[in-house]
Amino acid sequence: MKYLGHIIFFSFLILISSCKKEESLPSCEGSMFGTPVENTGLDETFCKPSCECLDFDSRTFSETEILALRDWNINTPMAEILTNPYEETVPESNPMVCAIIIEDLANRIYSLGNFPDEATAEAANAIVTHHDACGLCSTLTDFAVYAENRDIGDAVRACGLNTILQPFDNLVECIESLGFTKPCAQIWAYNTLNTREHCFIPCISNTTYHNTDGTLSECLQCDEDISGPIFKAVAGRTRRNTGLASSICRFCEEVKPVEHNYPF
Repeated sequence: MKYLGHIIFFSFLILISSCKKEESLPSCEGSMFGTPVENTGLDETFCKPSCECLDFDSRTFSETEILALRDWNINTPMAEILTNPYEETVPESNPMVCAIIIEDLANRIYSLGNFPDEATAEAANAIVTHHDACGLCSTLTDFAVYAENRDIGDAVRACGLNTILQPFDNLVECIESLGFTKPCAQIWAYNTLNTREHCFIPCISNTTYHNTDGTLSECLQCDEDISGPIFKAVAGRTRRNTGLASSICRFCEEVKPVEHNYPF
């Protein structure tokens, strides 16, 4: 009985400690995650690259680490898009994570796999690279673009403007020149065309990403509603489900923490 009493006592202490840890984290309500730039429309008092409520800080990658990410090769490259995905229905999605599976460490070769959750991926010695299913932008090459340029959407928009009277392939080529793989550049290009068609008026007159209350500008909200679902389903990787703070701030409730502990 004496030992049983000790077990119950220490179990109680562990439970109390766990509860206190949870209680110590502030509410996510109103807190925003991102790295503001001039066009963001918010400053770092409103939006910062961390979410205290998630006990998470967005990782910053060195130039050496970015180059190392680009040195990895996927064993089966993603297939190019042959038809406009915006002319099809939005694919159904199931909660899962996309993870890197190292096939050959010496030669830096990997594959991608979907797992039901982070614990299952880690048990298989896979490295979670983003939440949701793998897609055309899930490669480490594409991740390096997101990690290096936190305002990459602005560069993509510039491609859209500079090629507005040119063939679609020119738009893809411009986006690919930013460092993206061709399949990822293609879904970005189709996203750009779809947003241009449906959101031209609010986007042509507004370059600020956010309203003063933190909500998305009319342009970005239009893009989010009209083009977002297909883009997320096809691309797989987004900045918020990858845990990368970007120039577009997101409420912490939308952010998915990812550690990105790759073997650089």
